[in-house]
Amino acid sequence: MIQRVTKKIGDQELILETGKIGKQANGCVYAQIGGTAVIATVCASSEVKEGLDFVPVTVEYNEKFYAAGKIPGGFVKREGRPKDKEILVSRLIDRPMRPLFETSFGREIQIVPTCVSIDGVNPPDILAVLASSAAVSISDIPFHGPVAGVRVGYLNGEYILNPTYEQMEKIQLEIVVAGTKDGFTMVEGGANEVSEEVMLGALEKAQGFITDMCLLQEELVKLAGKEKLPLAPLDVKLENADAIKAEAIPLMQEACFQKGKMARGNAVKAVKAKIAEKYSEQLEDEIQAKLFNALFDDIQYDLLRSSILEKGLRIDGRGTEDIRPITCEVNVLPRPHGSALFTRGETQSLAVTTLGTAMDEQVYDDIEGDRTENFILHYNFPPYSVGEVGKLTTGRREIGHGNLARRSLAPMIPSRSEFPYTIRVVSEIMESNGSSSQASTCGGCLSLLAAGVPMKKMVAGIAMGLITDGPQYKKYAILSDILGEEDHLGDMDFKVAGTRDGITGFQMDIKIAGVSMDIMRRALEQAKRGRNHILDIMEKCISKPQPISPYAPKIETMKIAVDKIGALIGPGGKNVKALCQQYNVTINTEDDGTVTIYGKSGVSTDAAKAAIKGICEDPEPGTIYQGTVKRIMDFGAFIEILPGKEGLCHISKLSRNRVEKVSDILKEGQVIPVKLLEVDKMGRLNLSYIDAIESK
Repeated sequence: MIQRVTKKIGDQELILETGKIGKQANGCVYAQIGGTAVIATVCASSEVKEGLDFVPVTVEYNEKFYAAGKIPGGFVKREGRPKDKEILVSRLIDRPMRPLFETSFGREIQIVPTCVSIDGVNPPDILAVLASSAAVSISDIPFHGPVAGVRVGYLNGEYILNPTYEQMEKIQLEIVVAGTKDGFTMVEGGANEVSEEVMLGALEKAQGFITDMCLLQEELVKLAGKEKLPLAPLDVKLENADAIKAEAIPLMQEACFQKGKMARGNAVKAVKAKIAEKYSEQLEDEIQAKLFNALFDDIQYDLLRSSILEKGLRIDGRGTEDIRPITCEVNVLPRPHGSALFTRGETQSLAVTTLGTAMDEQVYDDIEGDRTENFILHYNFPPYSVGEVGKLTTGRREIGHGNLARRSLAPMIPSRSEFPYTIRVVSEIMESNGSSSQASTCGGCLSLLAAGVPMKKMVAGIAMGLITDGPQYKKYAILSDILGEEDHLGDMDFKVAGTRDGITGFQMDIKIAGVSMDIMRRALEQAKRGRNHILDIMEKCISKPQPISPYAPKIETMKIAVDKIGALIGPGGKNVKALCQQYNVTINTEDDGTVTIYGKSGVSTDAAKAAIKGICEDPEPGTIYQGTVKRIMDFGAFIEILPGKEGLCHISKLSRNRVEKVSDILKEGQVIPVKLLEVDKMGRLNLSYIDAIESK
């Protein structure tokens, strides 16, 4: 039976429908607004695994090219592996939903939202969040939802909910907020130096829409919701739990507060091993071993949080607002165009910037339309950064962290017209213990300046945390520059990047409901102080762009009259190809008359620019040119002053004295300075040899 709920949003109708499509899935919802539609399905495996300490859920958002009436580009006309955008939207759905599943459900869960129609007005990602949550909510899978998402834009002092593609090109702030009707749980976005107050206003604006969308999903659940499957909680308890706890806590109090990540990890392992040896017979049982490990996690959780809330002391000995020691160094690699090493405590990014040409731009073949980007940032997290052995892969985490660092730096990157290079930054994480994405932002900024990129302002980022004492928040502590353990055991992880004048990048995951605006305001103020502290240190290392590396391409831009483009290109591209071959450069011409010249050296690029100028500029009387003697006649010499443009220097204009033979003064191939005296009625150029005249 088909069930449908609708809600008017602006002048469009949002539709959530089930019972028509995908009926064999545990849950399936078709969502549509305008001409954009998403089908979301959810399935759970039939096999139950007891004792899981995580939720085995995967989200696989995908976009079909037929949704936009397109055929995929390339040789294989089939959608391939997930694009970065699809992975980022999958993370957008996964992060607010994952904490709302029960670990005791014990089954694998797969959510597949598919964009099947797009109108070029309404982005499909927010619709995918709604459809995915609705599909799980009506299914028989236990879920403490629903959740909803909303994109908030800010333009000219006003907030815009779910801006269109056209509006998104103009807005100063763009964030996606997701959460339940009790409060938001995830925020992600970028901005062009907005204030903390503007950011807080956007969060407040989002909550009303999220609540409405959650209530709409609850209406659909009343109409089509299935009875939930049973949970499979463990009835088994850890034997000797009290004795193990009494023995472990004093030892863990010392182990958990060792200086250094590796030292703490080894100390905790030693305590566990010591006590495990005593209860080895009991721990031969797999379930007892899992419960034993879970008890140690709980002890660590309680010790960390109580120390912070009661003593203001963190596990590495810092206070709540202290930032770990920071060192910065640029030009650490000899040949790359720009490099920097940013180290904060036990987190280290080796950031490298490469300058390329327009031919190096990243091309995106998306359902929204083809586009190019001239600023690229890639983030790599090799296993050795945490002292482990593993595969060198680019997973969802790498793509997500790289995207956050990129959007944090992007507003401060100069436009193509100001700096006509393609820019690629790669952040290699050499060590990690807390917020390597923000180390990538800082290191990326340093390497950009070292490469000579004229950034508008410097950008730094910091990761913040929150520890609370429960739902009433009678006690809470905001932590600056969190460690990996504080991220794992804390209540909130949010990363703020920006300049001294405002926020450019933002990402937040909240593990508890109903964080007050007062806490958020204090956290943002504390983050700003930390950001400025980091900028102080970075500016001592480098504060303005260095000269562009001699190993980087030489790029020149110039403007020519639109009606001269044909003369430059020539029939079948003959002229421009000849110039490229002659000067060993690449020449790119745009419809508005912008010409960009890419060469391996400044000499070849400058020579090509002069040649183009000659082809496209009309000779002006009174101008002095460096001309090449082409032919010598009895009555004078023909001299080329611009490519393809020759003039006559009459024998009488070679010297103030009488000249018997032109060859007495000039030779073919000689380059001499000549002045254009006039262009006669027939378009002929009359020249004079200025050096010879001035020497007399």
